[in-house]
Amino acid sequence: MRIRAEVWLAFWLGFFTTGFPQQIHKEQRVSPTDFAIMGWGPASPDAQQLQWMKDAGLNIAGFGRVADLPAYEKAGMHVFISDRRANGYDFEKPLDEAEVRRNIESLAREAGKSPAVVGFMLRDEPHARAMPGLALVARVIQEYMPGKWPYVNLFPVRVSRERMGTATYQEYVRLLVDMIHQPFLSYDNYSLVNGEMMDPFYTNLEVVRRLSVETGIPFWNCVLSNAHFNYMENTDATYHLQAYATMAHGARGLQYFSYFTWSNGNYRLGPIDQFGNKTPSWDMMRRVNNQIHALAPTLRKLKSTGVYHYPDVPQDCRPLADSRLVRSVEMTQRYVVPPVQARFLIGEFADEAGRTYLMLVNKDLNNSFRYKIELKQPGILVHVSQYSGREEPFGYEMDWVAPGAGHLFRLSQEAGGQ
Repeated sequence: MRIRAEVWLAFWLGFFTTGFPQQIHKEQRVSPTDFAIMGWGPASPDAQQLQWMKDAGLNIAGFGRVADLPAYEKAGMHVFISDRRANGYDFEKPLDEAEVRRNIESLAREAGKSPAVVGFMLRDEPHARAMPGLALVARVIQEYMPGKWPYVNLFPVRVSRERMGTATYQEYVRLLVDMIHQPFLSYDNYSLVNGEMMDPFYTNLEVVRRLSVETGIPFWNCVLSNAHFNYMENTDATYHLQAYATMAHGARGLQYFSYFTWSNGNYRLGPIDQFGNKTPSWDMMRRVNNQIHALAPTLRKLKSTGVYHYPDVPQDCRPLADSRLVRSVEMTQRYVVPPVQARFLIGEFADEAGRTYLMLVNKDLNNSFRYKIELKQPGILVHVSQYSGREEPFGYEMDWVAPGAGHLFRLSQEAGGQ
């Protein structure tokens, strides 16, 4: 009884010294220019469905029609317009520029001034042969509608050279920068299989991250939000790992394939099912999106300086030993026999003032861990709350990380954490 009393005393003292853990935090929202959160696929113009998309934390509904713009405008949602005048071409053959200009000029008259239009959907997973045609349409869109984005989404890293049309994946991604001049890099990678995240997910993030740092072009990652083929069913951990690993690599956008569950094959458990109803995935998505919105005001000010893995290091990635900030991370558990080997990554950042940040991500989809970070230089970890977005002292049971989840810190050299 004495041990139990001491535990309860410590528990209640924690309440009064650190604040009540059950505090309700206000949901925050950022714009797509700060951090894009998008449902990949056709966007329903139904008012109820658009409200649910906003409630779930999406700030880009997906791909919409010109005819449905009044609905998106009324709902206050952004969309990429999908229209044959922008994407109805055989992009692997030479295009008639005069025809393209006539079509885009017509499209600009109908959609160019709508506040709901963030850009125009051109092509998903194109071959390199399509890039010159896509570049032409993208250039004309920018001429007639400055500030509206072309949207081209690329293959994942595991695709063969024949399907990409380039010798290396790096060359393939580079086409989006050098030819299309898209203001963000976009690609998809679905790697959740048999209860694990496969290594190509991290390889893809690292390859695109490096090009993003080199060119100064932000990147968006498109991740799984339904189960299909052999991909596993959604959990809170799968949503969190995909989101936090993406943020830890310095991304400025997360896309979900898909928000609406497709009505073919074995597609299931998207946030909205085939009958238009919410599934358990909707709440999972909302939970992680609320955290992204809370962290985005800080993340948008940061530049990625490196990502490091422990203990196993995926292809083209770097080991924790290369970290400039972290000497080691000890991750332990309670009441688990036998002990589980922790797997994690550290994303490191700097802001314009030279202040350093790091994000710890638990790569395990099944186990929580208690962690202790040892820095290479003296300093104090200042926690950035994933619920309020505010900085707070690091302590009192905050040193636990859930399956797939992450924690963002600023490193302070001062005892007060300033």
